Amino acid sequence: QSRLVESGGGLVQPGGSLKLSCTASGFTLDSYGIGWWREGRGGIACITKNGDSSYYSRSVKGRFTISRDKADNMVYLEMTNLQPEDTGVYYCALAVVSAYTCHDIGSWGQGTQVTVSS
Repeated sequence: QSRLVESGGGLVQPGGSLKLSCTASGFTLDSYGIGWWREGRGGIACITKNGDSSYYSRSVKGRFTISRDKADNMVYLEMTNLQPEDTGVYYCALAVVSAYTCHDIGSWGQGTQVTVSS
């Protein structure tokens, strides 16, 4: 069965940075938009299948950057100026994405824990 796999989480101090990664087992990601979610929240950062447009939630815009590398079958979430309220389990999922909306269509991964604490 195809599935998504997240990695890169960890413990950082407020103001620190992390880079999360998302890849797939059993298929290539280049045919899909991809989004990042935090448990209990809506979509926070999403990218179209072509990588030509991105969506960001109000809480992360200007701090987080989503990107993709089709050659390596990877999607990344670069997180900067992390704050305690960013703490949670981050998931990637297949998504329908525009510059204005992001909706998951299932196939979520198992998540990676991000903890921001002093």
